[in-house]
Amino acid sequence: MAAAAAAAEGQGEEAGPPGRATDSGAGSSEEEAVGGARRTDDFGVETAEEATEPSEPDINELCKDMFTKMSVYLQGELTATCEDYKLLENMNKLTGLKYLEMKEIAVNINRNLKDLNQKYASLQPYLDQINQIEEQVTALEQAAYRLDAYSKKLEAKFKKLEKR
Repeated sequence: MAAAAAAAEGQGEEAGPPGRATDSGAGSSEEEAVGGARRTDDFGVETAEEATEPSEPDINELCKDMFTKMSVYLQGELTATCEDYKLLENMNKLTGLKYLEMKEIAVNINRNLKDLNQKYASLQPYLDQINQIEEQVTALEQAAYRLDAYSKKLEAKFKKLEKR
């Protein structure tokens, strides 16, 4: 490190704080660029300087700012999560109410179905009588067709005998 400082002194520069160039030569055309990152020496060659670290108070302020912003961010995330859980809770309550309504409807349907089955059972003897009557009517109808056919044959024979 001492050798670097001696070399710097040998070229006409004084050792100063890191990142800051001092001009000790008369007529030297060194220009410091924006932020001290570049400068031009006597020969028109640009050289770069090492960036300096911010001082302790700046780091403390930056840390405080970072923690404040992180706190706000985390509070926002937690608030969003809480809101999501509240929404889920409300959806679960509504779903539970909907299922209760559906249960009541199913119970009513079951009760009505049992009533209909009882009524059907009480009407079953009458339905059986209707089926028997229908069978008898069908048999009577067939007998009537046979009788009609027989009467037509008799009529034809009678007309045939009458013509003779």
